[in-house]
Amino acid sequence: MKLKYKNYTAIISGFIFLVGLIACTAGNADAQYRGGRNWDGYPNWGGSYELRQTALNEGYNEGTKAGQNDRGRNRQTNMNDFNAYREASKGYSSRYGDRELYRRYFQLAFQNGYNTELGIQNGNYGNGNGNYAYGNNNTRDPYRNNNTNYDRNNRRGRNWNMYGTYGGSYQLRQTALNAGYNEGIKEGRKDRNRRRGGDFYNNDAYREATKDYSSRLGDRELYRRYYREGYENGYSDGYNGY
Repeated sequence: MKLKYKNYTAIISGFIFLVGLIACTAGNADAQYRGGRNWDGYPNWGGSYELRQTALNEGYNEGTKAGQNDRGRNRQTNMNDFNAYREASKGYSSRYGDRELYRRYFQLAFQNGYNTELGIQNGNYGNGNGNYAYGNNNTRDPYRNNNTNYDRNNRRGRNWNMYGTYGGSYQLRQTALNAGYNEGIKEGRKDRNRRRGGDFYNNDAYREATKDYSSRLGDRELYRRYYREGYENGYSDGYNGY
């Protein structure tokens, strides 16, 4: 009887250990990475279920393809150099609703898919309110190089010739890029000084993207596109100490 009891005890102990090991492994994986194709791990900024799911899926797929391509060529590319990322409209249909909201989800998932393929740690999207780490926190200096996509050798700064050209007048493009960059670098420096990861996607200036816009400049949506590109690069520069 004692031998049987010992055997049962060993079996039960082993089973409990195995369950604990699986739970621990799953917990560590979740702590290390949030996002992937688990759309529940991404922020929810509103819009219909179909809009959000489609944008995240399309963006992640495109980002994965771009990441696989760059990994094969042993290189890393700035997000804004990808047409699919800049346009962020693949799979979009007017029946989904807000196109800008679709683009916002698409670009977030694109970056996540791209980073995953290159082995770059993504931010924590799991809290659902859009507050996530801006880049990789595994760095000695909490102020510098926190954006893992940040390439100092290829930074654009205020060199507007290095930014995309999507049409519109010279004045529209220059005004939007300049206004966006100025706001972005200001917010990036603020977040740097506060020692916190930045979620510029939730900043009013970035969402509205209309500062200094005038109807005489032309297409308002085109202005917003240039503005946001300038803002994103300005934020990166400000956050990284420029």
